[in-house]
Amino acid sequence: MTTDTFQRARRPEQKEQRREAILTAAAELGRRDGVREVSLSDIARAVGIHKSALLRYFETREAIFLELTGREWDEWREATAAALGEIAGSGGRHGAAARAANADAVAAALARSFVSRPLLCDLIPHAALNLERHASVEAVRAYKMTSLGAVDAVATALAGPLPGLSSEERRELVSAVALLAGSIFQIATPPEPLARLYKEEPALGHALLDLEPRLTRATRVTIAGLEALG
Repeated sequence: MTTDTFQRARRPEQKEQRREAILTAAAELGRRDGVREVSLSDIARAVGIHKSALLRYFETREAIFLELTGREWDEWREATAAALGEIAGSGGRHGAAARAANADAVAAALARSFVSRPLLCDLIPHAALNLERHASVEAVRAYKMTSLGAVDAVATALAGPLPGLSSEERRELVSAVALLAGSIFQIATPPEPLARLYKEEPALGHALLDLEPRLTRATRVTIAGLEALG
């Protein structure tokens, strides 16, 4: 975290270091405690500055997390497009068996791409419900361009392993999986008191979800539905 050396950041490079320290602290707290539980004061305390000083860099708590969401989308886009490229290059595209194998591999890869990024999964529902509503129009515009660009890039990468889907259907698939990932993540990661309750009450055991297999199956069902509609 930031040390006392940067308590009065004046030079551009110091200000950029401070800004990155704020984003890093917010990400670490979000992964540890869940985005919902992290306050502006928590972030300022982790960085080692007063909340009023933090507000010189970000206008709201939500603006911090919205920028983090954009960064998470960017990293997800790069890794996921590469994984889908490997699937496209690993086998042929002809025959029902090959198409089914590709669809299975895509479902597993897309699910894994989100499960491996719990912060992104946590941020996705918050972005629409809260973050975008408490950030500047400029910040929301930048975020939307980043997230939509990530969806488009991965949809393009899906043309290789899923050639039977149109470009619009591939975008629909990626968007649907992202929404499912965010929603299922919230259910699969309850706070500790609820997790104990679900374990102690057999009738509530169904509430304990295993995120990756559930998301993989939902993704495969979505692919099958899109293929059937086509």
